[in-house]
Amino acid sequence: MNGAAVLVERDGAVAVVTLNRPERRNALDGKTKTALRGALEDAAADGSVRAVLLTGAGGAFCAGQDLAEHAAALRADPAHAFDTVEEDYAPVVRLLATMDKPVVAAVNGTCVGAGLALALACDLRVLAEDAVLGTAFSAIGLTCDSGLSATLTRAVGESRARELVLLAEPFGARQAVEWGISGRVVPPDDVGEVARELATRLAAGPTAAYAESKRLIARAGDGDLATTLAAEARAQARLGMTADHAGAVEAFLAKRRPTFEGR
Repeated sequence: MNGAAVLVERDGAVAVVTLNRPERRNALDGKTKTALRGALEDAAADGSVRAVLLTGAGGAFCAGQDLAEHAAALRADPAHAFDTVEEDYAPVVRLLATMDKPVVAAVNGTCVGAGLALALACDLRVLAEDAVLGTAFSAIGLTCDSGLSATLTRAVGESRARELVLLAEPFGARQAVEWGISGRVVPPDDVGEVARELATRLAAGPTAAYAESKRLIARAGDGDLATTLAAEARAQARLGMTADHAGAVEAFLAKRRPTFEGR
């Protein structure tokens, strides 16, 4: 692979974003974080991209923060060593979680710390059978960042989240799915192919509806039933004006497969 910290390729309407530091298990240094944010911003803004696939080169998804870089930052200026949390990690997680198109994570090998947070910020996950996941933060005297305190708790429940964060013990792909971190567990050699197939399927679907659904699910639990019902009604009304909805209804009545264009 070339020397770019993040690789971006197009597979039809799918943007494939690959963390490309396999020699460091795709740990996130400054260059990689900047490149990842840029790649996701481009994908989010590009109307021809209808789904995004996030993965890591080599035998790992992402080992989280590059601790060698972090140690250097601590030695140089500990008061600002954590500026990266708000300046880099938060924008990346917001992009993954809120862009108006589905995002699939292909999780191969190591997926810990901020790497786990990135995977949980995606909409769907495909996990290698031998993937090793973990929170990792407390092992180095830190707490969660990159939204992990919220996304992990929503996925596995408060009690399990406390255990995973406080003990920082690694866990496997099948445990992850059993505990509520939704995903498909496949042989390691199949992760990329299965994830691409899933992203391609989503890219051909009703992306406007996906965007509304992402927003509704993200706000679930923030309000009472009346607030939720009103938000759903507004979202349905917006989607009711789309060509995708009108065309799908006509296709259903005509007993043919609908075609979605995201508008």
